[in-house]
Amino acid sequence: MSAIWLWLAAALMAATALLHSVLGERKLIAPILALHTGVLAVPLARQVLRFGWHLTSGLMVVCAAAMIEPRSPARLIAIIGSIWLLSGLADAVYTRGRHIGWPALVAAGAFALLGSIG
Repeated sequence: MSAIWLWLAAALMAATALLHSVLGERKLIAPILALHTGVLAVPLARQVLRFGWHLTSGLMVVCAAAMIEPRSPARLIAIIGSIWLLSGLADAVYTRGRHIGWPALVAAGAFALLGSIG
């Protein structure tokens, strides 16, 4: 495995997690939760939405950690990289390139895949 690609993937995944959590909370989650209409009037639904959003960011950090863990198998790195790459491509298609996250997802996935074979 190629360490430089894995460190680049990890850095991009960690940065994506941080931006996802901070910007997502400020620009998406907080405004949605301010609506208090429909299902968002239910406190549990509001808590689960916020929890799920930040859990996603936490799982991104776990992916980053797997990139730089020396005992991570190349196959696991390739699976994680494939998921990031395919998620980024799906995001680009689905949002017609308007979502700011797709380039980071694609790049992190590509770096991970390169690292897994290098």
